Amino acid sequence: MRYTGDVSERRLQPVRVEKVRDYQSSSSPDVLAVEEPLEIQVVSGDEAHPELATAAITMRTPGHDRELAIGFLLGEGLLRSLDDVREVHTQVPRPGEQVRVVLRPGLVLDFARLQRNFYATSSCGVCGKASLQALELNQFAPIPASDWQIDSEVVCDLPRRLREGQEVFAQTGGLHAAGLFDREGNLLSVREDVGRHNAVDKVTGASFLAGEWPLADFDRILVVSGRASFELMQKALASGIAMLVAVGAPSSLAVETAEHFGITLIGFTKPNGFNIYAGGARVRLAASPSLAIHAETV
Repeated sequence: MRYTGDVSERRLQPVRVEKVRDYQSSSSPDVLAVEEPLEIQVVSGDEAHPELATAAITMRTPGHDRELAIGFLLGEGLLRSLDDVREVHTQVPRPGEQVRVVLRPGLVLDFARLQRNFYATSSCGVCGKASLQALELNQFAPIPASDWQIDSEVVCDLPRRLREGQEVFAQTGGLHAAGLFDREGNLLSVREDVGRHNAVDKVTGASFLAGEWPLADFDRILVVSGRASFELMQKALASGIAMLVAVGAPSSLAVETAEHFGITLIGFTKPNGFNIYAGGARVRLAASPSLAIHAETV
């Protein structure tokens, strides 16, 4: 696979703000997380008659744009292996505003699915049963049962370890993060973005481009800095991730998806405990009474 083009890393925007402290105001320099649009283009078909289509336009924090594009296509179930991709580049013709993914000759994607008719978000009013059926029709297989467990003390510490890898958040306080961990709790990669779904796309796309795919073969744990939505569960499922740990709450459809496809879903993760919403067999509870109380299956 070939990569070309410059990667924009303009993730911070300096500004001046009026800070009010103790009823007194003062002008002070500050930084904001950058939010800019990115167009994801896909070239498919045969070499004699290639077809160019826009897969999505998303608002994101610049940086790791190639990973974002690949992760998005993976999450939609449109890519299956690294052999599907021939090139990923940004010189098309607006670097920093577009990423173009060139597929192997002969591979044609079903772009009708990109209109999001094949699954329902929490805002569209389609029932959870229809959403789960859509995932099955998209050939997302359940996660195989695992013979590994992670200690509850390690689960409690995952958000702290994720936060330590959030470079831009430390300066702005305005970004979501997604990180991949091994089952011993070691942080392997972290990505930040103004959109929680973009952060997940970036971190799964990075693993795909590095040849670590599917993630079910590597016992990876996905940790997200916010809540767990149906969309994030879909992306985890498409990547073969067996466990998703969220700092915030899951939605009802996220829990249904986890139960239906064999994913361990953990929410409200804090230093002294967490809630297990599905797949509790992958968590080994500690002897500590405080953890045993808080790490309860809901």
